[in-house]
Order: sequence, then C-alpha cells, then structure tokens
Amino acid sequence: MAQQAYMTETDNGGSGPEHQRSRLRRLLSRLRGGLFDGWRGDPRVWRRGIVTAVIALLLALVMLVHSRIPNRVGNLGSLTETFLPWLGLLIPVLLVLGVVRKSATALIAVVLPAIVWLNLFGGLLTDRTGSGGDLMVATHNVNADNPDPADTARDVAASGADVLALEELKASAVPVYEKALASTYKYHSVQGTVGLWSKYPLTGVRAVDIKLGWTRAMRATVTAPSGQVAVYVAHLPSVRVKLKAGFTARQRDKSADALGEAIADETLRRVVLLGDLNGTMNDRSLNAVTSQLRSTQGAAGSGFGFSWPASFPMARIDQIMVKGVEPESSWTLPETGSDHLPVAARVKVDTSS
Repeated sequence: MAQQAYMTETDNGGSGPEHQRSRLRRLLSRLRGGLFDGWRGDPRVWRRGIVTAVIALLLALVMLVHSRIPNRVGNLGSLTETFLPWLGLLIPVLLVLGVVRKSATALIAVVLPAIVWLNLFGGLLTDRTGSGGDLMVATHNVNADNPDPADTARDVAASGADVLALEELKASAVPVYEKALASTYKYHSVQGTVGLWSKYPLTGVRAVDIKLGWTRAMRATVTAPSGQVAVYVAHLPSVRVKLKAGFTARQRDKSADALGEAIADETLRRVVLLGDLNGTMNDRSLNAVTSQLRSTQGAAGSGFGFSWPASFPMARIDQIMVKGVEPESSWTLPETGSDHLPVAARVKVDTSS
C-alpha cells in the first residue's frame, strides 16, 4: 500500500501542480539569490553606488523644480519642459545600476524621482476617455511639403470630425484641400496659412494678429446644434535647437502672448483652440494660452497623446484646448503624409444638464 501511494503521488513523472509550484519557488529563490547574494550583512551596500544615488537625486530635483530652471541661457527651461516626460526613462536605468552595484543607498534614492514622475504624469497613464460629447473637433498640421494633400484631406475628413482645422497650408495646395473636403464640409474659411472647415455655419470669421507680419491664426463662431462656440485656429512659429543659441523660441513666445490676449478678449463663453502651438502644456512660455484653457488630452485622453514627429512621436505640440465646454475624449488619428499626427477630441458644448 505504501508503494502504491508513492506511485500515485509521483504520477506523470512528478509534473503535477504541486511539483511545478515547487520548481517555480526554487527558480525564484535562485534568482533572488543571484541578484542579492552577499547583500545581507555587507556594510558596503550603503557605501556603494553613491554616484548613482546622486544622479537620482538630481533627476528628482530637475523634475521637481523644472518651472524654476531659467530661460535666460538658450531657453533651457522650456527645452527641459518640452521633453519632461521622457526623463522618466532614466529611472529604470538607475534602478538597474543600483541592483548591479548592490547598493541599498542607490535603490532608496531612485524611489524619489519615481515618486516625483508619478506625481507629474501618473494621471496620464490611466484611460480618462468617455463616450459622450455633442461636437467632434480635429486639427492637423498638414505640412507645406505634403506630397499628397488630397489623400491627407480625405484621411482627416474620414475621422468624422464636425469641425476641422488645418495648419501650414501652402497657397498652391489650398484648392486641393478645398476640393477634397467640399463634400464633407459645407462651410470653410482660409486665412493665410490656416483654415477651418465645418459642417455647421461659420460667422464672425477674421484673422488673428499674432505679431508675425503674416496670417497664421484665425477666429470664427461655429453655430453647432448645441450652441455657439468661438473656434480659434493657430500655428505658432517653430522653435529651433541650435548648438550655440540653444532652444530658440523668442518669436514663438511673443506670438503665444498675442494669442493669449486675443482669447482673453473673446466675448463668447465657449472657446475651442485648435492648432500647432510648437510647444507642450508643460512649457511655461505658453502660459498666456494654457492658463486660460484646458487640454482635452490631459482632461479626457489616454496616455500622452504625442503628435510629433509622426514617425516616432516624442512630444504633443499639436493641441486642442477648451473653456466653457466639457472634454469627453481625446486621441491622435492615424499618420498621414505629414510629419505631424492629426489630433481629435469630442466635447460637450451643452453643459446645462
């Protein structure tokens, strides 16, 4: 009987659930032993990895006081803020270095930048999209050198947007966009290098002076079924990263201030801003605009919603911002022939209920 019991317990060559769990425990034990072998009782775990710990603390400091990094030298503050989320990639690198160096000091220090990064961007890791909204808007920098503007126009129109803004419109390509979008949008206006297409009537259309000497911004009233909305379309000047000058953005910043003044003077309660602002919501140089409006991506998106460059998006410089309406969802659209991704959002214009 004993022999029979033994044979029953070791049936299938010892590959039963209990045996598999035992093997898994032994494997994890060996892994822990390999990674942390020699840590216990070794006083050097607190002395090793000091450089890694210092780097971790500096990283946390940069993210914590990014708004105080001066712009006087090469607009370093704005440059840091543009790519601020990417600093989080250094955290797992420092964590690995701490483990390899067998440094308890480094591992504890890495906790600080991790907490700061999660405090800044952790909310963007969750899905905040809703299913409501009574108006869909979209914006796209189509790229003046777009090889197939007609195809790009058809792609963004297929998104189902009720209101569509296009930036970087080359004069010779405007008729192509107008023809491709005519069947979807009954109303449209092009002002300089920006344009607005709408399924609903447009009134009060005018160019907006953003201190450039030519037109790269406009304003119109869209009379949607759920109410009137002031829609602004803007393409702020590009910024450049130069070896000697750093992050050059003086003209962009001047135009952002002018755009902010125009929005502040708006008489309608409901406002939507669509466009390529050549800056992120973190960039303090856009405060004249961002202090008045909410980002639909930040309020009702999923993830960071990076839009540029289209081949490998690293920053969200194409923005949809609102006030007086409620963001319900926000997302990026598929790649077109441009170097930017289109971005879209659904908003609730009628907020009375």
